[in-house]
Amino acid sequence: MMYNNFFSGMFSGRDFSFMNSWMGDSWMSGWWMPWLFAAIVWSLVWKGLALWKAARRGENVWFVALLVINTFGILEILYLYVFTKKFSPVK
Repeated sequence: MMYNNFFSGMFSGRDFSFMNSWMGDSWMSGWWMPWLFAAIVWSLVWKGLALWKAARRGENVWFVALLVINTFGILEILYLYVFTKKFSPVK
């Protein structure tokens, strides 16, 4: 129909060979994969520690903020070492 002609002609005649040289043979085989894995593990460890501490202290706002906002571990580290030291524990 009308859409088939549109989408079939959209990419015809385009040369995407530059993608192969830019990303390698496969986009999964790159030098950056170990770094990505390390970054994910780094972020998950700090996020888990901060979420655990926020839950134990009963700080719901911090728990939601730490859960939703992804800052590569920076907000989590600040929460653990700066913000929890300034205030007395919640009982």
